[in-house]
Amino acid sequence: MEKGDELGRVTLADIAREAEVSVSTVSKVLNGRTDVAAATRVRVEQVLNDHDYRRTARGGGEAPLVEIVFHELDSLWAMELLRGVEAVANEHGAAVVVTHSGSRHAPGPEWIEAVLRRRPLGVVLVFSSLPPEFKRQLRARSIPFVIVDPAGNPDPDVPSVGSANWAGGLAATRHLIELGHRRIGIVTGPEDTLCSLARLDGYRSALAMAGLAVDPALTAFGDFHAEGGFARAGRLLELPDRPTAIFAGSDLQALGVMEAARVRGLRVPEDLSVVGYDDLDIAQWTSPALTTVRQPLREMAEQATRLIFSLRAGEAPTAPTRLELSTTLVVRSSAVAPGRP
Repeated sequence: MEKGDELGRVTLADIAREAEVSVSTVSKVLNGRTDVAAATRVRVEQVLNDHDYRRTARGGGEAPLVEIVFHELDSLWAMELLRGVEAVANEHGAAVVVTHSGSRHAPGPEWIEAVLRRRPLGVVLVFSSLPPEFKRQLRARSIPFVIVDPAGNPDPDVPSVGSANWAGGLAATRHLIELGHRRIGIVTGPEDTLCSLARLDGYRSALAMAGLAVDPALTAFGDFHAEGGFARAGRLLELPDRPTAIFAGSDLQALGVMEAARVRGLRVPEDLSVVGYDDLDIAQWTSPALTTVRQPLREMAEQATRLIFSLRAGEAPTAPTRLELSTTLVVRSSAVAPGRP
């Protein structure tokens, strides 16, 4: 048995004896080897979990890598998160490996075996949750993980970094109300994504505070992409009593909203005011420049990566940490008072 493969009195030999396998099989499971039968792997993992086994990190045993895992890479906000991870990893002399896996809710099953073989210093996950078996496997290998949470509300036993989505939706809608708009549409994100619902709740709260009724016909669920914004806004703009303003749940959707207005002969902001969400670099270069809610994506990724290194050093709190960064309204030119020439 290698030095450091103990936790109290529990050794690899103890684990092997209880799981009725060899020590080498336990070692293979710990190292993410694929040449172990599925039933055997599950049995060993269960014993490791029952004993709350943690493999002590060995100097040089892990690659000097921080891994960031996305469910999609074809968006500008993904690049903002990557820049944040890279900045902090570089401070610690680590490189970054980027993985594409799964859906927006969790990484795919193929990812866990690969990451266990790589044994990075830690993992930043851009998902809403992590399956319980993945948590057990990562913890057994002492691979810290943190969820960067622009999309959901992770389980309470998972360290995570998010942002104030409700406050962002409230600020965007309140700005349009203060400009004088009373018929305000919203194209939020997917209906099964909590950040979409939080921004929608902020929108509804702003209307309620202003004494305005919520019209269900003015609510649309998109996909955070320009194509989705174009399609959903098109439906809103075809209404007999169309909105004079639309709050889009992402800057990319806002671009789609603006294009949907253009092809119908509507001018932004004279005929339709538009507010986005994220404050990506492109927001200041649209025509007109996009008023939007700044979600601090890069800072969220930086905080998540710092938390990874704190967990490795034993400096993070014992209880899982939830950090929520503030959002701010950035006023530009895409939203004005209704009817303003």
